[in-house]
Amino acid sequence: MAITAQMVKELREKTGAGMMDCKKALTETDGDMEKAIDYLREKGIAKAAKKGDRVAAEGLTSIEVQGNEAVILEVNSETDFVAKNEGFQALVKELASHLLANKPATVEEALEQKMDNGATVAEHVNAAISKIGEKLSLRRFEIVTKEDGDAFGAYLHMGGRIGVLTVLGGTSDSDIAKDVAMHVAAVNPKYVSRDQVSADEVEREREVLTQQALNEGKPENIVSKMVEGRLGKFFEDICLLDQSFVKDPDHKVGKYVQSKGATVKSFVRYEVGEGIEKRQDNFAEEVMSQVKK
Repeated sequence: MAITAQMVKELREKTGAGMMDCKKALTETDGDMEKAIDYLREKGIAKAAKKGDRVAAEGLTSIEVQGNEAVILEVNSETDFVAKNEGFQALVKELASHLLANKPATVEEALEQKMDNGATVAEHVNAAISKIGEKLSLRRFEIVTKEDGDAFGAYLHMGGRIGVLTVLGGTSDSDIAKDVAMHVAAVNPKYVSRDQVSADEVEREREVLTQQALNEGKPENIVSKMVEGRLGKFFEDICLLDQSFVKDPDHKVGKYVQSKGATVKSFVRYEVGEGIEKRQDNFAEEVMSQVKK
């Protein structure tokens, strides 16, 4: 039968094996998912197959900077206990170094690349799964570059629960860039500036605010002025430069950066597990599950 990309993706999620290994396993077993899992286990490729249906929503973010290049990444585990494990933390650092050195475009491409030890990234992660005893996954990463004279701001909150990487132009002062990164970690803006917000998003918000004002019984002749005022609050909520700076609330981030002769070029903010539906475990049961391993 025809082996689809969705089948390969599903098998990868269940086993943690590489893309080509999964495709071969499905081909060899005529698309039978369970037989394909067994095939990979028999080959020693999917030692962690039984962990594949677990939810890995804990873990760490990490940042590595080398000259004008940096990488921010998120690696997931099942529990916060493992996120504090030295072996897991070492894995995160190894993956960061590999990503920065090899610059894959996607997670899928990264998993197929060979590491210095001769294993693919997927195999290296699988080896860590077998050793640590939990499902682990490289979830996402972004490689960021800057110009000479720009500054990276790297900040990890709570040991890596939140990671932020900023790029500031017009200054080489990484402390200023880190201050902005700390603000981004705390306030979580979506955009750097208003001009990055799409016209559709602004118009949708304008329509909602207009209807709210009308529902409040405000006269139509003053509604549009009210809406424009409320749009300012909308931009403050989502745009970094419009926000009150957490270290000095009397000033906007934009004014603070400007006073340093700098501009904010970009930021990346990762929060561990965001967007993943987390399993609601009983805490005592989670502790016992660790004790029994």
